[in-house]
Amino acid sequence: MTGTDKHLLTTGATILEALERLNAPGPKLTLFVVDADGRPIGSVTDGDVRRGLIGGHTLSDPILDIMNRRPYSLVDGVEAIDQLQTLRDLGIHLLPIVDGSGRLVRIVDIDEVRSIIPVEALIMAGGRGERLRPFTDEVPKPLIEVGGRPIIEHTLELVKRHGIRNVSISVNYLKEQIIDHLGDGSRFGTNIRYVHEDMPLGTAGALALLGEPMHDTLLLMNSDLLTDAPLDRMYQRFKESGARMAVATKEHQVGLPYAVMDLEGDRIRSFREKPTLTYPCNAGIYMMQRAVTQLVPKGLAYNATDLVQDLLDKGDKLVAFPLAGYWLDIGKHDDLQRARRDHG
Repeated sequence: MTGTDKHLLTTGATILEALERLNAPGPKLTLFVVDADGRPIGSVTDGDVRRGLIGGHTLSDPILDIMNRRPYSLVDGVEAIDQLQTLRDLGIHLLPIVDGSGRLVRIVDIDEVRSIIPVEALIMAGGRGERLRPFTDEVPKPLIEVGGRPIIEHTLELVKRHGIRNVSISVNYLKEQIIDHLGDGSRFGTNIRYVHEDMPLGTAGALALLGEPMHDTLLLMNSDLLTDAPLDRMYQRFKESGARMAVATKEHQVGLPYAVMDLEGDRIRSFREKPTLTYPCNAGIYMMQRAVTQLVPKGLAYNATDLVQDLLDKGDKLVAFPLAGYWLDIGKHDDLQRARRDHG
């Protein structure tokens, strides 16, 4: 995502002003003309300027004469998944996001995002990382580097790629390092706020510390995951299912060292020689209705698996979302070595 000022023109601008902006060093721009109330009423590219000049306009003519009067835009808080690819196919690169009154909120570079989903995220980054000592004696696990950058930056890139801007990060162990490194999140295209755990609260306890909801859907994930999970498809599955929670799963295979007998009483009907069994396992990524956080006790250690079990005990509907792509939980030294090989 990108800032807005360099992309904006007022209704009083001339074609010359637009041309000077379009010829500025850097990537090619699309300019948006906004009215006095901040509503985008037109867009201008260098092609619009060329066509206008060929058609007899002069550089001193108002930009209103040549602008495209029907610019594409998206209302803030509305999902855009497959629509973005349609816009890319049309050669559109920048997309204004407007509020319910049509006023500009921000501009999105849709070459940098896969989709836009109305979700807020909580990334769990407060753990001690005991199994990665001595690396974590002086550096918190989310800041350990993989592929030349900290693990948590890969997570922020994932949520940014899905148009998720509002991100909370739970911090505890060596939290100052995380806060100093990430700041307010602006350089990662996100708005970061921090949830401070006065004591370790497990993998879901920080849910009870979140402020006012920004969206009806909440993404919870661990900060030590490396994955290309399609969060937009997970969101679609979650919304279409009507479930209270969707849990991402990853297949894990277990090879048995012996032949397995299929019995009917004491009679052997068949057997399988050293079979490999496949199980759907918890991938540490959850999408849930924001109201689910009311079940989380305040000030107590509470894990995501506790929340899953509590919802199941209540009879609520939960759905699985199988992950087919890359997924790695960096919990041990072997995992870290593999991650560095994969992203070397």
